[in-house]
Amino acid sequence: MPVQPNCHLQDWLAMTSIKEQAAISRLLSFLQEWDNAGKGLRTQILTTFIETNEGKTGPELELEFSQGASLFLIRVTTWLRIIGFFSMEIPSSQLYDCSNRYLIEFLEIGGVLTLLEILGLEKIKEDDKKESIKLLQIIANTGRKYKELICESYGVRAIAEFLAKSKSEETQEEVQVLLDTLVHGNPKYQNQVYKGLIALLPCGSPKAQQLALQTLKTAQSIVGATHPSIVDCVLAVLSTVHLEVQYEAIELIKDLIHYDVRVPLLKGLVALLIPPVKETSKLQARIFSDSSILQITTQLPVFLQQAAAAKTIGDPARNDLNVAEELLRLRVIHSLMSAMGNTDHSNSQRLASLTLEYFVQMFPLVEEHVRKSMGEELYQLFLVTHPGAHGSGAQPGSCCFYPQSNAEILYTKIDSIQADILAANKANVTRVLDSCDCINNSSISFFTGSDDSNQTGFIGDLEKIHSESKE
Repeated sequence: MPVQPNCHLQDWLAMTSIKEQAAISRLLSFLQEWDNAGKGLRTQILTTFIETNEGKTGPELELEFSQGASLFLIRVTTWLRIIGFFSMEIPSSQLYDCSNRYLIEFLEIGGVLTLLEILGLEKIKEDDKKESIKLLQIIANTGRKYKELICESYGVRAIAEFLAKSKSEETQEEVQVLLDTLVHGNPKYQNQVYKGLIALLPCGSPKAQQLALQTLKTAQSIVGATHPSIVDCVLAVLSTVHLEVQYEAIELIKDLIHYDVRVPLLKGLVALLIPPVKETSKLQARIFSDSSILQITTQLPVFLQQAAAAKTIGDPARNDLNVAEELLRLRVIHSLMSAMGNTDHSNSQRLASLTLEYFVQMFPLVEEHVRKSMGEELYQLFLVTHPGAHGSGAQPGSCCFYPQSNAEILYTKIDSIQADILAANKANVTRVLDSCDCINNSSISFFTGSDDSNQTGFIGDLEKIHSESKE
């Protein structure tokens, strides 16, 4: 209905200046035009309004509309909710980015719920949903209580589901910005955002997985305590064929090593080095029935996980001796050697070999066990030492020997029998670790510059332990 001035308004108009009367008249005329317009004309009016007033502040708008801009805002918001918030294809986020007052009025009439509902509507275009996300960013950036309002409106779930379903990487990146904003300065609901990010990890969108993993790194440092489900979820992501997603998963795992999930995380990584028999037997049956399956074994999830686990284990072990010791106690040597024998996946062989190389070079205990498990011929293919300039009479482990590693290309040199030896190895460093305190200064390899006499004594102790275990 047209807005008609009442008696009180007419009396008030008589007391105002001519300039103010003209401004009020323009406002009433503008509102009347809006009220009498159809969808097409309203879209045109709104588009013109945004273009004309872009960049203006709230006080400037109020001055132009004679303190009645809120009347137009209420009309616009009500209409948008009725017809579909962004069906007129204009950047509606500009409507509410000029004044806190307008934003508050928008929220008071259910603006947050409207924006969240838009994210789940199939008929709304992706660009329009992106505008909804931008509006939610504006709201979240206004302050803590507005972040809480979004979360209280089941916003985390709606936003996370939209991130998983969105087909636009640009829009997904805007969603990441919003989630990152919600996890900062929001102690009441930061755990809710954190759990929502974890719930995104199994989704089918690689971009959503990548962005969720990136944001989880930040969220984890804010939340502190880990959620138990994060271990299985992040390990499952290692099976992806998308290297950018796998990279983010490995980076998150490096951080999680320093939290209270370290033990289950390390156990999980070691377990991935030996795929379940059920999975590998399925593959063998399919190969016998269809030889073309051999061409796709490099993309099998269990093998991708195996290779990623071998790579992931190496980084924290190199940076933290305590992590390396824990891995040794989890029989990581046995598992790495088994992965090296997986002739169905050369990348697993290569990465497992490189990680095993570190343990062999760092711990004489491991070197002795690996040499015995492999046999001298295979071990020489794996890690060869050559005499240095001080003569050929020096003993292995002295400063006169330099390692020349074949670890990275070992998989190209071994035959099927040697691969079977690796896959079926019985290496058990844990049993010896339990017999003596072997991870100490004297057990660190010559690569760290340890004293030769200590190394000789340590190797002598090892020989004694080995001989006792055989008796």
